[in-house]
Amino acid sequence: MNDLGGQLMELYTNYFLPLLTTWGLRAIGGVAVLAVGLMFARSVRRALTRVFDKTEMDVTLEKFLTSLFYYLIMTMAGVAALGMMGIQMASVLTIMGAAGLAVGLALQGTLSNVAAGGMLLIFRPFKVGDYVDAGGTAGTISSIGLFATTLNTPDNVHIIVPNSGIYGGTIRNFSHHETRRNDMVVGISYDDDIGLAMDTIRSVLDAEDRVLQDPEYVVAVSELADSSVNIVVRPWCKAADYWNLRFDLTRTFKERLEAAGCSIPYPQRDVHLHNAE
Repeated sequence: MNDLGGQLMELYTNYFLPLLTTWGLRAIGGVAVLAVGLMFARSVRRALTRVFDKTEMDVTLEKFLTSLFYYLIMTMAGVAALGMMGIQMASVLTIMGAAGLAVGLALQGTLSNVAAGGMLLIFRPFKVGDYVDAGGTAGTISSIGLFATTLNTPDNVHIIVPNSGIYGGTIRNFSHHETRRNDMVVGISYDDDIGLAMDTIRSVLDAEDRVLQDPEYVVAVSELADSSVNIVVRPWCKAADYWNLRFDLTRTFKERLEAAGCSIPYPQRDVHLHNAE
């Protein structure tokens, strides 16, 4: 019995005690590295949040960048902790690389949306509230996310467009500039007085407060069409007044031109009949 107890004590002293001591210290060191990494990552995230708040950065981009730095620091802390515990990092990195490749191939479309979302948030071709034509859809930007952008159409339809479809195509931002030009065409009859018609159009534009004087509007004969003499009218206005001004001018032009004796022609065809006899 004494021999068995001595052997167990010897086994504990020679094998288990050194093993527990070595791995215990390594485990404590790994936990300490993780704790320090966690505190450092949180400090960096708070510091970046304060800096971004001062620069008035987009909220979505701010959350994306702070989270990116946080998880990068935590990943490096995890790798360092595993190394501290004596785990061979070459094997771990190989497994992580293979897993990352498999996940990347499986989520290729999703990752492309994330990459496009990051580019949209960084370069900011539009912002929330802008009216744009992007990804084959026109509407007002409601929100910009990492995966998709949401728009509201003028008839109040909520549309979600993947970011890759927006960033990979042409983006037309109608709200980017404060002013816009209304391109309109007014047709008069060939029998009408062109000078009188143009003076009438100018008087309408001069009386309209929403028409800007700088840049100056343009009134010119643009085409001798089949049924009419076309006069191009290009007044400038504030972007917010674009559609209301266009609707009002269209009606006013017709009423004032008719009052001045001009006619608004419509397509017509003259048919000549000949007696065969």
